[in-house]
Amino acid sequence: MESKLSSVAKTLTPSPIQELSHLAQRCNAVNLAEGFPDFPAPLHLKNAAISAINSDFNQYRHVQGICDHLAKKVKQTQSLDINPLTDVAICCGQTEAFAAAVFAIIDWGDEVILFDPAYETYEGCVTMAGGVPVYVALDPPHWTLDPEKLRKSFTQKTKAIVLNSPHNPTGKVFTKDELEVIVGECCRRNCLAITDEVYEYITFDNNKHISLASFPGMQERTVITSSLSKSFSVTGWRVGWAIAPSFIASAIRNIHVKVTDSAPAPFQEAALTALRSPPEFFESLRTDYESKRDYIIKSLEGVGFKIQFKPQGSFFLFAELPENCPFSDVEYVKELIQKAGVVAVPGCGFFHTNLCLEKLGQVDYSYQNRYIRFAFCKSDETLASAAQRLGSVSF
Repeated sequence: MESKLSSVAKTLTPSPIQELSHLAQRCNAVNLAEGFPDFPAPLHLKNAAISAINSDFNQYRHVQGICDHLAKKVKQTQSLDINPLTDVAICCGQTEAFAAAVFAIIDWGDEVILFDPAYETYEGCVTMAGGVPVYVALDPPHWTLDPEKLRKSFTQKTKAIVLNSPHNPTGKVFTKDELEVIVGECCRRNCLAITDEVYEYITFDNNKHISLASFPGMQERTVITSSLSKSFSVTGWRVGWAIAPSFIASAIRNIHVKVTDSAPAPFQEAALTALRSPPEFFESLRTDYESKRDYIIKSLEGVGFKIQFKPQGSFFLFAELPENCPFSDVEYVKELIQKAGVVAVPGCGFFHTNLCLEKLGQVDYSYQNRYIRFAFCKSDETLASAAQRLGSVSF
């Protein structure tokens, strides 16, 4: 009966990141694979959720106050004027917001530009919508955008471009110059954009997050997706949103209602408390993660990893294997689990090879099996344990 599966379902495979996290649990290993905090969520947010449950906010619900607060936030941070009644769709996390945005605008055969390396969800959503992912490789070791590569990736079938900044897995924050290149091509070719901005408040070393929608000519063609998950350490609450021109936001809401009906009601109520957090909360978030970043960099450099690019944002480190390491990324991760009891993610899962160019010798993809992603959104105790385990073994 497996032949009855749809063609799309047959192409989808289990997430290697989640599988590695399950392996970490079974092996009692330190989990630096999946991007969720292992420390408590802020107490005042937990109390807000408990209060909402006890107040019986437990049925289908749309909390308009979230939209109102988001309108104030994007005005303060990105100088965007949006209508909270028409331009915001509340969804079950950024993942659903992104998927609904793709389903709202992509038709069969439409091409969607993605930057490589890329988080696994993007390709899956584009494929399920019938679209065709087109990858533009960022250049290591600093993951810079080559404007000519971007220009050559556009065709008459290009419908949208996806931008994740701060970026998973590399921690790159796209520069203003790079964003202006993307803006120029989108406006010139009448192309839509979908952004993933879940790490918008987690940036380091005076790097600032700039939303693509804030550039002239982009608000009317951009869908911003984000969520509570990363900024407030509540990845399991599944409250996210899309901010978009009203006709796209309406389509996203319609898709959301057909698929899930509403995001969890008590967590929507608690989201109001989160969104009212003072500037000090976000500054503390940033400095705490910057400290964790510096700690894991020092730990990995101490065991021979090459860190040529310090994450500018997010809570991931994309570390290059030592030059004398005979293993591929997949082999090294297996050794890491068996010998050190530490779980990370092979970088190859984030890369997408253009086989035609590789065969012609036009592109060198040898770096694609030389990186490993470490998540440092962990307690100090967890990071110290990982460092101790890494330092006690040799490969």
